[in-house]
Amino acid sequence: MPPEFTVSGIVSRPAPQVHEAIADPAQLSRYFTTGGAQGRLEAGATVIWAFGEFPGAFPVTVVEAAPGQRLVLRWGLPPEVGAGETTVTFELKEVAPGRTQVQITERGWPDTPAGRQASYGNCMGWSQFLSALKAHLEYGINLREGMYA
Repeated sequence: MPPEFTVSGIVSRPAPQVHEAIADPAQLSRYFTTGGAQGRLEAGATVIWAFGEFPGAFPVTVVEAAPGQRLVLRWGLPPEVGAGETTVTFELKEVAPGRTQVQITERGWPDTPAGRQASYGNCMGWSQFLSALKAHLEYGINLREGMYA
């Protein structure tokens, strides 16, 4: 069975505000994409994400964007894993007034040793994303600053 994973957490902000923190490249650049983000996450767009800890920039295709509810993205596999891409789905659900559950699922990894290893790294990355998103929105701090350099 090809590897896939889901991580989730609750952010104490309304779903539209959480969505905006993910979709807006200026905000995303403050807490997640350590090398910056270019382009807003809107359906049909291809945006660029860069990370200081990984060389190069990554094109990300936005398949679906339902503000305050759902984002679906696709991005290429690392070259050492092979050709193809994974699909990342963000589901936002207000579980109480001002509290939003963010669930992130990534699938599309090949069922190979390299595919499994890369999926573990991305699982860690999306878990860190959730923590960084929460810290950014609730406390105004960047957890990733200085983490990799």
